[in-house]
Amino acid sequence: MKKIVCFLALLFLSISCTEDIMSNNSVFQGLKDNTFWRSTNFTAHLIENGNVIIESYVGTEKVVLQIASVTPQTYLLGKDSVSSAYYTNDFLAQKVQYSTNTEKGIGQIVITEYNTETNTVSGTFKFTAINEDSTEGETTKTSFTEGVFYKIPISSNE
Repeated sequence: MKKIVCFLALLFLSISCTEDIMSNNSVFQGLKDNTFWRSTNFTAHLIENGNVIIESYVGTEKVVLQIASVTPQTYLLGKDSVSSAYYTNDFLAQKVQYSTNTEKGIGQIVITEYNTETNTVSGTFKFTAINEDSTEGETTKTSFTEGVFYKIPISSNE
């Protein structure tokens, strides 16, 4: 009887184990105001001054990360920072824009890898962006947390 119980316990444990599968697909996603947000389209450009601009889209929503360099490190976001994050929504032609380049905008972008062979960039981000032009009824800020961009191909704007 003990052998059967041990066998069933072992069988149950082996069936309940899950395997995390890593994908090699590019991705840009995060939690926007605690709701899952995953980009359906994205681009990245290296501009002449060395900055990298990553743009990602979901319908009428757009997130832009402007990063001072592709060097793996942490880039702080805020009013006087070279790096910044923006969120816009063009729903019903009423463009609403949020930015970290304000007194109360904060966050960080962490470049974890820049692959020179494949010319891709990976990292994480989190930020709170402020809508300084908000009218009554509009949200004054939006937050992204647990943001990840993985193997985003970079084109050069030269």
